[in-house]
Amino acid sequence: MDNQDPHPEIVVSPPPDTMYPNNNAHSQDIPYDPLPLTQDPPRDSLYNDPSSPHDSGFNTPPVEMSYFSDTTPPGAAQPRFLGAALYDDPSNGYRDSFASQHTQNTFITAPSVVTSSVYALNQNTSDAENSVAYRDDPNDPEYNSGSGQPVNISSPRYLAEKRSAYTTPRVKSKRGLIIAGSILAAVIVLIAIVVPIYFVLVKPKSTSSNNSSVSPSNPTSTSTSSGQPGSTDVVTGGNGSTITTEDGTTFTYLNPFGGTWYWDPQDPFNNNAQAQSWTLPLNQTFRFGIDKIFGVNLGGWLTTEPFMQVYPRCGAPALYQKYPTAIDEWTLSQAMAADTSPGGGLSQLETHYQTFITEQDFAEIAGAGLNFVRIPLPYWAIEVRSGEPFLPKTSWTYFLKAIQWARKYGLRINLDFHALPGSQNGWNHSGKFGSINVLYGPMGIANAQRSLDYIRIIAEFISQPEYKDVVVIFGITNEPQGTPIGKDALSRFYMQAYDYVREASGIGEGNGPFISYHDGFLGLPQWADWLPNADRIALDDHPYICFDGQSSAPMSSYAQTPCTTWGALMNTSMNAFGFTAAGEFSNAVTDCGLYLNGVGLGTRYEGTYTPGTWPVVGSCTPWTDWQSWNATMKSSIEQFALASMDALQNWFFWTWKIGNSSTSGVVESPQWSYQLGLQNGWMPTDPRVASGTCANQGIWSPPLQAWQTGGAGAGQIAAAVTSSYTWPPATISNAGAVSLLPSYTPTGTVATLPPPTFTYSSGHSVKTANAGNGWDNPSDTASGMVGIATCSYLNPWIGTAAPPSPLCSSGATARAVPAPLITSNARRQS
Repeated sequence: MDNQDPHPEIVVSPPPDTMYPNNNAHSQDIPYDPLPLTQDPPRDSLYNDPSSPHDSGFNTPPVEMSYFSDTTPPGAAQPRFLGAALYDDPSNGYRDSFASQHTQNTFITAPSVVTSSVYALNQNTSDAENSVAYRDDPNDPEYNSGSGQPVNISSPRYLAEKRSAYTTPRVKSKRGLIIAGSILAAVIVLIAIVVPIYFVLVKPKSTSSNNSSVSPSNPTSTSTSSGQPGSTDVVTGGNGSTITTEDGTTFTYLNPFGGTWYWDPQDPFNNNAQAQSWTLPLNQTFRFGIDKIFGVNLGGWLTTEPFMQVYPRCGAPALYQKYPTAIDEWTLSQAMAADTSPGGGLSQLETHYQTFITEQDFAEIAGAGLNFVRIPLPYWAIEVRSGEPFLPKTSWTYFLKAIQWARKYGLRINLDFHALPGSQNGWNHSGKFGSINVLYGPMGIANAQRSLDYIRIIAEFISQPEYKDVVVIFGITNEPQGTPIGKDALSRFYMQAYDYVREASGIGEGNGPFISYHDGFLGLPQWADWLPNADRIALDDHPYICFDGQSSAPMSSYAQTPCTTWGALMNTSMNAFGFTAAGEFSNAVTDCGLYLNGVGLGTRYEGTYTPGTWPVVGSCTPWTDWQSWNATMKSSIEQFALASMDALQNWFFWTWKIGNSSTSGVVESPQWSYQLGLQNGWMPTDPRVASGTCANQGIWSPPLQAWQTGGAGAGQIAAAVTSSYTWPPATISNAGAVSLLPSYTPTGTVATLPPPTFTYSSGHSVKTANAGNGWDNPSDTASGMVGIATCSYLNPWIGTAAPPSPLCSSGATARAVPAPLITSNARRQS
């Protein structure tokens, strides 16, 4: 699979972009025609608008639109402007404004009010609020100045400009029709004479001549798409529209929340899509601290976990059940590679990428009222080194698809760097179960150096203009174990990562992503006032209650547990640190679930968990047999979910989907699947209803401080602060002095993540849309961290061991750890 093209070509055709002409996210090199608006005339006085006596509002209620169903093309969005067209109105009468006030009337009868968007377009009257609706009257003397009636000069000037730009068609006379008919008749006669002559005398000679230059070895080249104006391809739609996927299959887009999808393959970086009416479209900046994150994880997709029950293909056993010796992706990869039978091999992972999460999942996520996805990505999406069994680079191809699908449905992405070389926590979802080897142990500094390179590579890609409005959060390390690593070493690593990301992106709102730091399980209060004036940083907490002491209490007893356990902590952290979110949480209150703790590790609830001795609390069956749950159980789980959402405020549920067990044929960790809960009635169909579930918890009130969202003061970190977080640390846990440990040197070639390829035909040529080159900051030219030929290194996953001795040969003075780096402000500010 290494030789596979990581970004398959997509051939498309570009119709002229007639929607959203002012969108700044259009692909480059694609022409657009401006609207034929007139220029403003010189002004010697102000418009004669009456002042608005009321505040404006945008809460126009929805209006029944069924009367357009016969004229709307299949799959197309409902028309945005619904005034009756002049040519289609047999009465040649008024064209009233649609829904121009806060009352639910039809577009024919709704009166204009001074708070509406058409206020002051008609003449000012002393009884403005009781006047009739704004109208385009073709019999109005000002509208039809050729009628012989005097022109009304008291109408507002911008109404005159509107009518100048969109003028009334000329009145047709019978004489003109007679002349046009005569010309048409003459043309028909001419065609009747010329066409037979062409086919009898001219074309045979032309065909004979052309045949001499066309042969099987030199076929004529034709484009699969014309790219000509007049294309009827539907590029946007709303609830009930039909989606056609890459492979030609279709499904119905269900989004009752006013969301609209947008995908024009000729304009692949268009950001007009909107997940819901209350979520800003991608072409507007998400307001952290004001707008709420309602998110879900796509766990188990690009970084596998045993309990997610990942499948290689439909009807096949789940991979971790097919290979019983596999306990993590490392051993799973080894087992698949060793399987030479039909259907075996490492390529099964790519089949999993193709099928476990698809475009329809993204559409369903938007339709569920969610506006973010958190996507775990492993380091082997970039590269692997000697001895590492993972499938390299392939998952990156599918992350690019995730960006495309998220853009199409108006979803934003939190890219979570989930698995670091050597493992940052020793858990199976870090790639290899066992020991911690980042910032800990004899290979801890070398693995940290390598991880920082990967953070830099990812930051350079997602900071490019084509991607920065979709990938808006970058979680630089998932769940590092802060207690064994130590807060000092972790803080220095975080500071260095901050510098790398901001070197790639620049400083200030709109320049690259928010940088999200996991709290390392040290607790939110430990990070209060950390790194003041840092540009757009966030604190990530993963509040689970299921992995601690177990209880046989019924689900209904947990109704307010999230409120009392998490609410105050999150509110305090929003003040003490800044933007704080829950990157993971679930509905589980016990550790019941197939492989939830790991393969063969058992459960605390049933007293079978390893390591340690745990008392038996009960059977897991009532917690996993979701098909037997009654209405009370489902309602209790939903109540817990609502309390969690309200207490956490900004959240990402873990996870969207759990696969079926190969043995039972059903999901065996049901309280972890958002999708299953929606389908079976224990997850809210609208996450907004969670608001107010936690009473009197003193919810934090926005906004954040300006520097926390990229405004004034962002990036101006005091020198006294940066000097306290120099890199690297002098010592690391379980290893000692860094100067005595293996480390890398910056002399290697830095990998660059490849962009997707989008081609389209324009006229007679095929063009490629500008997708970036994978590197946002051309001034960032530092080399990558690699080993020194004359030095010795341990296995990156070695765990506890003595460092090599001697570390390097006597002449290898270049091996020394670089001098501590004092972080400076990143390259550019806005």
